[in-house]
Amino acid sequence: MALTDAVLEARGLTKSFGGFLAVKDVDLTVRRHTIHALIGPNGAGKSTVFNLITKFLMPTSGTIRLNGRDITAMKPASLARRGMVRSFQISSVFPHLTCAQNVRVALQRQRNDSFYFWRSEQVLEEHDDEVDEILESVGLMGVHDTLAVELPYGRKRLLELATTLALKPEVLLFDEPMAGMSTADIQRVVDLVRKAAKGRTVLMVEHNMGVVADLSDTITVLQRGQVLAEGPYAEVSKDPEVISAYMGSQP
Repeated sequence: MALTDAVLEARGLTKSFGGFLAVKDVDLTVRRHTIHALIGPNGAGKSTVFNLITKFLMPTSGTIRLNGRDITAMKPASLARRGMVRSFQISSVFPHLTCAQNVRVALQRQRNDSFYFWRSEQVLEEHDDEVDEILESVGLMGVHDTLAVELPYGRKRLLELATTLALKPEVLLFDEPMAGMSTADIQRVVDLVRKAAKGRTVLMVEHNMGVVADLSDTITVLQRGQVLAEGPYAEVSKDPEVISAYMGSQP
């Protein structure tokens, strides 16, 4: 397959909650080995689309395909086994495990040896070098043995990114990865996302337009649950309709 082939596609994606139409006829194509950002003003439907694609919501209508396979009715755990892994706005690490143990659990799951916790210490130590490498890559080697619950919020997000990378996904989906982070941590995560994207596909919802401009190959702009514009940042950011959606109509 060519690098430009679609890895993730949504067609006619629609979601209603009672009488409220949150998402209407959204078409989305995420190309292989690209970083694709999903943006829009508050209430545009970004999180709903993201949750539909990652199967935390079921669409009212429409289809979703991963590598050409219809995954519309698939459960999140099945998607993870097929190489599509998401992060959350709220940190989702195991709070009472250490940083190293959190990463080790993810490595064991990726290698299909999830029940090694009852095996010998020698078997568990087989993961140590890779655990250290992943923690070092996200700047957490200094808190290797610290419980996740003791980390400040930004560091918990970095640990979640570390566990996500340990799963070795083909498609990474980030839900506002920069939310609540310090300037230094934001730059670290930008560098990590760029590094992680090599040989992978990334779809992210992100409010930080500096990050979107820096990282994204393609941007899809949503407004009122529909696609308003799509293309590279340099093009989309100059679209009068996009400017109006973010800034409001000028008098």
